[in-house]
Amino acid sequence: MSDYIVRAAAANAQIRAFAASTTELVETARRHHDTSPVATAALGRLLTAGVMMGSMMKNPTDMLTLQIQCAGPIGGLTVTADSQGSVKGYVHNPEVMLPPKNGKLDVGGALGAGFLNVIKDMGLKEPYSGQTVLQSGEIAEDLTYYFATSEQVPSSVGLGVLMEKDNTVRCAGGFIVQVMPFIEEEVLSRLEQNIANIQSVTAMLDNGHTPEEMLSKVLAGLDMEVTDTLPAAFSCNCSKQRIEKAIISVGRKEIQSMIDEGEPIEVKCHFCNTAYKFEVEELKNLLKKAVR
Repeated sequence: MSDYIVRAAAANAQIRAFAASTTELVETARRHHDTSPVATAALGRLLTAGVMMGSMMKNPTDMLTLQIQCAGPIGGLTVTADSQGSVKGYVHNPEVMLPPKNGKLDVGGALGAGFLNVIKDMGLKEPYSGQTVLQSGEIAEDLTYYFATSEQVPSSVGLGVLMEKDNTVRCAGGFIVQVMPFIEEEVLSRLEQNIANIQSVTAMLDNGHTPEEMLSKVLAGLDMEVTDTLPAAFSCNCSKQRIEKAIISVGRKEIQSMIDEGEPIEVKCHFCNTAYKFEVEELKNLLKKAVR
């Protein structure tokens, strides 16, 4: 089954919820970046959150960026998503290795202290930007804290990535549940009880739960209604033309020094690791287009 996102409402629109299966998406990212298990788990969680948060935006041109700046050995992560279910991302140090903590991949240890930045470009003069301090580095808790403090929307975020013994992705996915300001006390109480009693995201996914089934556990007894589903995929819009523009933007002096070396250059896209090769003759053509 291909990855997808489910959007749902419950308790007469007092709750809105999102859930996603992202196994193929995260495995695609792992292959592109050749990430270690702990880097795959960290990036996979942020990609899963990003693709769900992207689907919360209204317009086809809206873009979301999640950026983690941290002091831990992973060095930082960046994820970009649109409102159509496409997401891409990378980690600064894809080879980071850490011993397990309590039998699990130590994502918090890989991140360490730092900040989470959320940038929403919705076509306005200035993008919306919010920043919070990392709470645990485990990403789900950090996003729960972000929603509560930066957006004043009480939320529960669950994210999970489970690895196979050969370091491929066994399953990945997550959910985001948000409550409206007018939520009734008994509805909130039931929701909190459900969340306290559910299995972990990885356990639910490993048991074969679909996004709909995950949400039905989280929203048990609260009249859940699925409102929409959309496909989710790791997708990068890089191209040789885009890389050409980036090379032109570095300026004539830099391009000339590349030409003077007399060797072809290779430029890699941060987001998907695709390599683009430019021969010396191509660089000479780009030099003519550079303004400074």
